[in-house]
Amino acid sequence: MDQKIISLATEKTSEKLQEFLQCLKDDELTGLLQKHAVKGKSPGTLLKGIFKGSPCSEEAGALRRLKVYKYCILLVESGDLHREVASEITGLLMLETHSLPGSSLVELANGFVDVVRDGSLVNGKSLELLPIILTALATKKENLAYGKGELNGEEYKKQLINTLCSSRWDQQFVIQLTSMFRDVPLSIEELEFVVEKVLRMLSKLDLQEIPPLVYQLLLLSSKGSRTKVLEGIIAFFSQLDKSHKEEQSGDELLDLVTVPSGELRHVEGTIILHIVFAIKLDRELGRELMKLLKTGQQQGDANKTICPFSIALLLSVARIQRFEEQVFDLLKTSILKSFRDLQLLHGSKFLQSLVPQKCCISTMILEVVKNSVHSWDHVTQGLVELGFILMDSYGPKKIIGGKVTEASFAPSKTPSQQACRLGANILLETFKIHEMIRKEIVEQVLNRVVSKASSPISHFLDLLSSIIIYAPLVLQSCSSKVTEAFDYLSFLPLHTVQGLLKAVQPLLKVSMSMRDSLILVLRKAMFANQLNARKSAVAGFLLLLKNFKVLGSLSSSQCSQSIGATQVHVDVHSRYNAVANEAFCLEILDSLRRCLGQQADVRLMLYEGFYDVLRRNSQLANTVMHTLLTQQLKQYYEPKHDLLPPLKLEACILAQRDQIFLQEPLAHLLCCIQHCLAWYRNKAMPLQEEEEEEEEEGFQQDLEDMMESITNRMIKSELEDFELDKSADFSQATSVGIKNNIYALLVMGVCEVLIEYNFNIGNFSKNKFEEILSLFKCYSRLSDILKEKAGKGKSTMANKTVRSFLSMKFVSTLLVALFRDSSQSHEESLSVLRSNNEFMRYAVSVALQKVQQLEETGQVDGPDGQNMDRIFQNLCEITRVLLWRYTSIPTAVEESGKKEKGKTISLLCLEGLQKIFHTVQQFFPSKIHQFLQALDITNEDEGEEDINITQRATFQIRQFQRSLVNLLSSQDDDFNSKEALLLVTILSSLSKLLDPSSPQLIQMLSWTIKMCKENSLDASFCKGLMSLLFSLHVLCKSPVSLLRDLSQDIHGQLGDLDQDIEVEKPNHFAMVNLRTAAPTVCLQVLSQAEKVLEEVDWLITKLKGHVGRESLAEEASQEGSPQQALEKAAILQLGTLLTAFHELVQTALPSGSCVDGLLRNLSRVYTILTALVKYYLQVCRSSGGIPNRMEKLVKLSGSHLTPQCYAFISYVQNIQNESLSFAGEKKKEKIAAVSTAMARVLRETKPIPNLIFAIEQYEKFLIHLSKKSKVNLMQYMKLSTSRDFRINGDILDTALQEQEIDAENEGVADQTAASEPRKDSQEPAKKKRKKK
Repeated sequence: MDQKIISLATEKTSEKLQEFLQCLKDDELTGLLQKHAVKGKSPGTLLKGIFKGSPCSEEAGALRRLKVYKYCILLVESGDLHREVASEITGLLMLETHSLPGSSLVELANGFVDVVRDGSLVNGKSLELLPIILTALATKKENLAYGKGELNGEEYKKQLINTLCSSRWDQQFVIQLTSMFRDVPLSIEELEFVVEKVLRMLSKLDLQEIPPLVYQLLLLSSKGSRTKVLEGIIAFFSQLDKSHKEEQSGDELLDLVTVPSGELRHVEGTIILHIVFAIKLDRELGRELMKLLKTGQQQGDANKTICPFSIALLLSVARIQRFEEQVFDLLKTSILKSFRDLQLLHGSKFLQSLVPQKCCISTMILEVVKNSVHSWDHVTQGLVELGFILMDSYGPKKIIGGKVTEASFAPSKTPSQQACRLGANILLETFKIHEMIRKEIVEQVLNRVVSKASSPISHFLDLLSSIIIYAPLVLQSCSSKVTEAFDYLSFLPLHTVQGLLKAVQPLLKVSMSMRDSLILVLRKAMFANQLNARKSAVAGFLLLLKNFKVLGSLSSSQCSQSIGATQVHVDVHSRYNAVANEAFCLEILDSLRRCLGQQADVRLMLYEGFYDVLRRNSQLANTVMHTLLTQQLKQYYEPKHDLLPPLKLEACILAQRDQIFLQEPLAHLLCCIQHCLAWYRNKAMPLQEEEEEEEEEGFQQDLEDMMESITNRMIKSELEDFELDKSADFSQATSVGIKNNIYALLVMGVCEVLIEYNFNIGNFSKNKFEEILSLFKCYSRLSDILKEKAGKGKSTMANKTVRSFLSMKFVSTLLVALFRDSSQSHEESLSVLRSNNEFMRYAVSVALQKVQQLEETGQVDGPDGQNMDRIFQNLCEITRVLLWRYTSIPTAVEESGKKEKGKTISLLCLEGLQKIFHTVQQFFPSKIHQFLQALDITNEDEGEEDINITQRATFQIRQFQRSLVNLLSSQDDDFNSKEALLLVTILSSLSKLLDPSSPQLIQMLSWTIKMCKENSLDASFCKGLMSLLFSLHVLCKSPVSLLRDLSQDIHGQLGDLDQDIEVEKPNHFAMVNLRTAAPTVCLQVLSQAEKVLEEVDWLITKLKGHVGRESLAEEASQEGSPQQALEKAAILQLGTLLTAFHELVQTALPSGSCVDGLLRNLSRVYTILTALVKYYLQVCRSSGGIPNRMEKLVKLSGSHLTPQCYAFISYVQNIQNESLSFAGEKKKEKIAAVSTAMARVLRETKPIPNLIFAIEQYEKFLIHLSKKSKVNLMQYMKLSTSRDFRINGDILDTALQEQEIDAENEGVADQTAASEPRKDSQEPAKKKRKKK
């Protein structure tokens, strides 16, 4: 039978075939098909025959075809056929589909939909036919029955797709169904149905099935809906990451049921690769990705699009050259914006209460680094580039004058500093995880250290140090690059050399070849022409001496090594190799001995470094102190004990032609000897063996004898012995004056060194203290002479304070002795020093100088000057003394005694306390609790650990509050404004330690408000107190009501624009008076108002970010929704601010900064009002109206601000015209003065056009909003007649009338000739009047 069908099909005509097929029953036909298909007897030929004998033009043929189609689909789907047979049948069915009538196509399509809906698909092979059926259906123009109505083919296809996407899909066929839709021609709407359905299915699939589905989805996106596809994928993985993180941080038992972390990361990595591959083939997809993420970032809703997955995706896309720059620009701006938003949130209680704290982008990026360990090689390179881009872009910058803007020793505070710190963290964490990339990171860091030497590179040196500390042995593979960097040491600045050598120091202990290379470079640098190169060599050698310890106690087994000139083998397993290190260090000392004959700067470095060398390497004491210091001092020491002075100062200077230079920094040499001797006495001598004492004591005794002799003879010496007295020349213009200045500084330095030396060895001896006082008198006389001469000469020396040689430890010891030592045995001797008020003041001023140096440079001079732990201990001691001294003896008590020149000791103590509180917060944020505990003298013995920082800070705050109240309540005429300002600054510093949510902060705010309300003082104190008030207020609530009250006070004090109107003085704050209202308080109010406006602007941007969401309409209609809360807050803030500006804009402000600031702020107000109006324009489309609050705000702006703004503009022009005419009258001959005044007026009137434009833009968008919302908002806005703000109508009329009168008077002589010009002059006048 089947053969007959096949043979009849070969004939030219099909009549016989049709007749034969009509005779066959349906069961027989399907049985034939099944037999051929199952046995694999090429069913294609049979099918072709059946189709030939079943023309669609006949109804019977069409029905037969339909039955054959249905049966073949069942066969293919059954899974009983071979793959080749199934493919052949499917192919033939596809070819014949377009010839089927519409009704058959509908029936077949509905069959597929029913199968999918019922979940009765077996293998999904038959789904290949569905795209052809839907495509053929879409081409049918005739109407087809659908329910009770009719639809054409295209509409029917749309309904089928809608039904298909609405039904439930079996998990195992989701990928095949998605793939099937690729071949279906879809409209944009249909494509969205499909994409949304597939995205919903993502969460229902197993993790391993997601990558192939995403791949099909990306292929489908080539038809359109790219943004929706990308947004859906990113949102899905963002949510997946979040829930996975929550499960991991929750109960440990959950790990048994959740997805393993590694598997999730591998799936994410695969999908990222799929997306990147799709972007390479479809650039439009890449553009849509960038657009999606940029839009999210600009609308302030980046948290919806920026997540660890999208960041990893971006970094992978960065490998495509076309998108590289865009990706890194987007990441840079997102990172900086994230840090700025955090800064804004942390500084405002108002915003914190409205906006929930979101995850910071830095956390996300570091999470990407952590996840990249799971074979994310495509992300690693992008991470490294991003790290370096952040460090390059946001590292410390050098500004004019050579000062570094953001020093590395301060903790990260600004957004730029935080971004730079993030870059370093990315690189460090990437270095730890990925071995393959380590060499590249080290090379790039070293390249920047060498090539960017002129700009600040401390952040790169810190990173290099962290990398080396983490893995010194691993870095041996990069030794060639490090060695190459050593070759540039001679050309690098000294601080860079010191930082680089300090960073690579751990490497030198494990790499012999690297150390040899460094020594060769340093030796060459020692003989270089450039001074900087020689200083670098000294710095390098000193560092080596500090870090290669010589320990005699090591056993011989640890010293088994060959010793050569510089070839020292390092045994990594023993910590130090004593014999080798000793040979190595002695060799270096031999090199350094040559430095003692070089310039003063080189010697100075040596002297400053020797103490640290001895402290770290005690076995070198004999060599250093005997061969270097003793011999060096003897060159400048006068051995005859009866000769004065004891030092040969002329040998310390060098004359070259007319110029005089310092050759030997003698004071630094003595300072070095003094510190080394003190260290030797306290630490080294107790450890020496008895047999060694005699041998070692020689140099110590020599040095002590010399120091004693110098002390005695310095006391006996007069200034004339040094050729210095009041009559001597100290000018910087002559060589004699320069020489005398050098001598004076040397003698002062020597005196200071001897003061410290004698105090340390004196053991509270009265004689020694008398000697100290004599030395101080010598120092003081010279200091006074230098100050006097410098003051007369108007030179730069007048502003420079001579840096003290006293060490910080000694300063703290001295202060404790002078102010806090109450032991009976010391009382008599200390009374010698205490009786000299000048010496007491000097001790405090040196402490102040040390703290200031720490604040500016992050270190201090002298021993342990870079040891932050020791510095902190000394700071605690100094603070305790200064605090006790100030609180025990107030300034008022001190001043009531004898009047002395300069600041009182109490005031110096207060100044020191102010600097210390600021410095401790800057450099020791982690030790604040310890610091406050050290100050709390009353509870010192109790050791109460449960007292927190806020409570301890409150105790100190109350002390200073009492001091300030006592100062303000004193009835003295000569009120000490400087002291009051210092107290306020200290209170500001301490207030930062209070917990923002604590009641103590509320109490302090109440106290500050009370002070502002009750006290009326000068401008500087007022400024400090107002700053404190605002800084506290923003941590508790929004300051808008405070701004309104202050604005009313300013208006009351300065009067109205219209002089005839008398303004009522509300007197909210006594602090606002005629002296302080402008510019002090006014500028403070404007500055704070600007911050509030910035917050409102940020809120509106945040609101705009929600506008695109579908849930907006629902949110807008719900009164208590977050959206409503944000809108209400923004409108209330603006409303209260408008009332504040309503007061200020009517105030007769003086010309200058106040007017300029107010005009700028007003422009900003209108710009933000416009932004709010634009937001409601967008909202109106979905919600259909505007809230009453917004209507009230528009009304307020129309009645209370806009008219007053135009009046204020006229007022500004009038006062500026007056100042211009005044300048012209006063200095008619001096054209320059007039032009300067004109330039100033032009500069100050520049904001006026900007303000007018901002007002008009606001009104323009209000008109749009009125039309959209069907609410007439413009009824509240009165259009001003003075929009042509440069032309005042009244003044113009007056001027024209005067011109007419003048013209008439001139025409007496020749009336006819004069009348014509008058007519000419009158004509344009009429035109101008019309214009008015």
